[in-house]
Amino acid sequence: MGPDRTSMGRRDALALLGGALALPFSVGAGAALPPLLLAHEAADHIDPAGWLVSEKLDGVRALWDGVRLRFRGGGAVAAPAWFTRQLPSIALDGELWIGRGRFDELSGLVRRASPDDAAWQQVRYMVFEMPGGPLRFHERAAALSDLDRRAGSPRWQAVPQSTVPGRDALRRRLEDVVRGGGEGLMLHRSDAVYVTGRSRVLLKLKPMQDADAVVVGHAPGRGRLAGRLGALQVRTDAGLVFQIGTGFSDAQRDTPPPLGSTVTFTYRGLTPQGVPRFASFLRLRPDAWASDRQSTSEAKSASRERSPRASVTCPLCGQPLKRSTA
Repeated sequence: MGPDRTSMGRRDALALLGGALALPFSVGAGAALPPLLLAHEAADHIDPAGWLVSEKLDGVRALWDGVRLRFRGGGAVAAPAWFTRQLPSIALDGELWIGRGRFDELSGLVRRASPDDAAWQQVRYMVFEMPGGPLRFHERAAALSDLDRRAGSPRWQAVPQSTVPGRDALRRRLEDVVRGGGEGLMLHRSDAVYVTGRSRVLLKLKPMQDADAVVVGHAPGRGRLAGRLGALQVRTDAGLVFQIGTGFSDAQRDTPPPLGSTVTFTYRGLTPQGVPRFASFLRLRPDAWASDRQSTSEAKSASRERSPRASVTCPLCGQPLKRSTA
């Protein structure tokens, strides 16, 4: 189960890549991860010529450095040893995934300090990238697919990449994925060398756009929401501060995302002032816990400066819920 496939993965990877793919990640326990490749939003009528297309999975981003599995924020994933033993000894980038529409279940599973062996049996590491090296993306994708085929491991899988003949076919494929409960599609430039940071060599195509923001305040609810969360006050990487008041379950309004945490929200375009239209809470991003915890004190301080009056105490973080001044 473990040793044969692990050694085979190492031999295959080196044979496929000719030893050119050096591990770009330090394997030290406390080492920080390098920047990752992040996607831009795709235009509605993008021509898919020159792109490889795959399904956008609603999983948790995870980096494998050849030794350990880590969240996007740098924290270690408490995966069972029998799971990681079957991963090849090269750097991989992908998502932990258990199926469409099961993100909340997955999130609760992977955040545990001690892994639940029975629950982890259903987890797969869906790999879409081999970081580093000189190969073009279509070459990296082919190498990943070949390595996956030879390893035959149930624990990890190369995300299928394919060409799409035109705009109409791309639209139909998006509709099929969404109808089946999927999030959308990813488009990666076929001829792209490996790059990091947010880049237009990688695009996401969804019925709605989404983005991340840091929680900097809680606005108390009114009426039937009195004594509970009314809206989150969030700040984007660009420094834009606005409120998200929809998309929360009753349980999330009772125990809202804490100050300093990173949340994902959906929206439909931007106002002339650059504010997301119809912003709606999607989820707390579990792969940013390490960096979220480091920024919590800063976010609390920023929230106090913006909102001097408190009315309700947040039951999760223990801080007063602030009246938004926005």
